Amino acid sequence: MDYKNMMKNTLKVVLLTSMLPFAASAAQELTPWYVGGGLGVNNYEPNCDQKTMKVCGEDDPYAWDVFGGYLFNEYIGIELGYRDLGRAEWSNYDNKSYDVGATGVSLGVVGFYPLADKWSLSSEIGTYSYLLENQQTVNGQKLSDSGVGLFAGAGVGYNFTDNLKLEAKYRRYENLDADALNNLKMESNYWGLALSYRFGTSAPAPVVAPVVAPIVAVTPGDADKDGVKDNMDKCPNTPLTHKVDATGCTVYENITTKHDLGGILFANDSAEIRAGSFADLEKLADFMNKYPQHTVSIGGHASNVGKAEYNMKLSERRAVAVANALNTKYGISKSRINAVGYGITQPVMQGSSAEANRVNRRIEAIVTGTEKRAVLR
Repeated sequence: MDYKNMMKNTLKVVLLTSMLPFAASAAQELTPWYVGGGLGVNNYEPNCDQKTMKVCGEDDPYAWDVFGGYLFNEYIGIELGYRDLGRAEWSNYDNKSYDVGATGVSLGVVGFYPLADKWSLSSEIGTYSYLLENQQTVNGQKLSDSGVGLFAGAGVGYNFTDNLKLEAKYRRYENLDADALNNLKMESNYWGLALSYRFGTSAPAPVVAPVVAPIVAVTPGDADKDGVKDNMDKCPNTPLTHKVDATGCTVYENITTKHDLGGILFANDSAEIRAGSFADLEKLADFMNKYPQHTVSIGGHASNVGKAEYNMKLSERRAVAVANALNTKYGISKSRINAVGYGITQPVMQGSSAEANRVNRRIEAIVTGTEKRAVLR
């Protein structure tokens, strides 16, 4: 009994003195130190089931513990505690009553794994320096024995605040042996709840508030230098050369453009498309399909041979022949094609030489489209 009382008193002094240096700093920041206590039930194994045990008595399975700990970081720490695992009673075949209870000091490593919100998982492993003793006298004396066992455990915790945590715990104790109690060899299972308090606070100091106010009032900047403040700019990073609207987005305008896609030559006094010209006509159709919003104007021309009135009609037939081919052979809608004859009014080479006549007997395709372009500053 003297050993047990000395152990309890020593542990109380150790825990209390270890807390004192950190109590003063609790109001300044969240410290790595914490204390707590637990309450639960314990079941010894074997509990009244050894061959020498005859009759089971009335157990007192209620167990409790107090502890203090230090966190190296938010995931791992070390914990020192005092644990009372309750008592079990039985009678042996010698018709004598026995009982046993384990008390002692624990030292272990604890690990924590934060979950969503305020929940966490925990695990622990360590040693238990125990005293097993019998309260009832056997042959006129009380029997006791001491030793060191191992324990491991797991738990689930919930933080009510940054300081206060409640945990549901399970622990398994091994090698709780006592030679003085008929070579008693036991293990133990413990289930219980533990409430712990961590010193300090993580709340920010109230003096910070006046410093923040003027910072909030600072005029927003203009990161992309477009003249629209960042808090109103819906299109950040617009090019410096672009004109922007009130929301900082590029202003666009529609520009009509024309593309000269070249021409197709015809034989003298003919509006029939030559076989070799269909490759050029196919390229024109591909371009029209690539840009479905564009239109094409087919301009027919003639050489300066014969009457001007006849050449005007000949140039119209040439333009119509190409327009019909685009529609029937390549599927370009008639609404996108315009055919017009210019006769001899727009020659590419002046005169009536053989070469001038050859290059002037032609059609020209001018494609027109509307493009969206950024307005520049």
